[in-house]
Amino acid sequence: MKDTMQAFVLEGTPDNVSGSVTRMDTGQLPDGDVTIQVAYSSINYKDSMAAHGVGKMIRTLPHIPGIDLSGTVEEDRTGRFKPGDQVLVTGYDLGIGWFGGYAEYARVPADWVVPLPAGLDLFESMALGTAGFTAMLGVLAMQRNGVKPDDGPVVVSGATGGVGNIAVDVLAKLGYTVVASTGKTDMHDALRKLGANEIIGRDELQDESGKVLLKERWAGAYDNVGGKTLETLLRTVKTGGSIALAGNVGGNAFSSTVLPFILRGVNLLGVDSVNCAMAPRKEAWDKLAGECKPNHLGEIAHEIPLSDLPGKLEEILKGGARGRYVVKCGE
Repeated sequence: MKDTMQAFVLEGTPDNVSGSVTRMDTGQLPDGDVTIQVAYSSINYKDSMAAHGVGKMIRTLPHIPGIDLSGTVEEDRTGRFKPGDQVLVTGYDLGIGWFGGYAEYARVPADWVVPLPAGLDLFESMALGTAGFTAMLGVLAMQRNGVKPDDGPVVVSGATGGVGNIAVDVLAKLGYTVVASTGKTDMHDALRKLGANEIIGRDELQDESGKVLLKERWAGAYDNVGGKTLETLLRTVKTGGSIALAGNVGGNAFSSTVLPFILRGVNLLGVDSVNCAMAPRKEAWDKLAGECKPNHLGEIAHEIPLSDLPGKLEEILKGGARGRYVVKCGE
């Protein structure tokens, strides 16, 4: 390992955060089990929030954000991994309370590390990254709760974001009729290429009628928005249908009655990609490397150098996301 590394470092105070790409002493890495030479990370909405001090998620500065990474093991004090092993890390406290993936090196607890599954390379694993992992967890949750392709259309809200893009691709590959919801009219063709059978505007999932139940439309839903969108989905999912809830860009709060649950048996399924246990974590990654590997990763993901990271973080925070950005962090 080199004495210094290139990294995107946040400085200042929790109330006034600023970030820049700089060189940093590798001796400042935290005291973890596994030292990884990072190849790639990715950009998620949570990274953009952290980098701009939204929600004051970062309490200790200076700090390296980046909530996922892939790379090659340099050293493992526990002996679980050997030098040269290719691995990935997503979730847990990575990039929030622990130095994250936006650097040439990372050091993390061994319990966080997932061996790179056969069928994925280091770039592809971060083209998927936290977004793809989250999408897969939601799809698996809907399947476990009985949502089948023959049951009718499945709607994906926030379909042009990273999670939404991959959810559309995976659901289409599995044979579902996918309806993609977005407010970005310039992305309709791209969503159709990913496998969306129909595109609707975000306003169609923003009902203001005040009715407690609406016409049944969806066998299932993958919601990346929350807020008013989730309220409308609860009132329009078919009897016995399920909503996988993975995002909150439309707000943390929502209002509902008990009627969708007790009259239609609707299931609201929370998707936690941060503290997910290792067994379902590995199951999701194995699916993404195999039968559920998206067909269009090359179109969804765009590689950028670490030097472009600050501008892209700002773009995503302002709602300009188009698919996935994969950050090249090292050799």
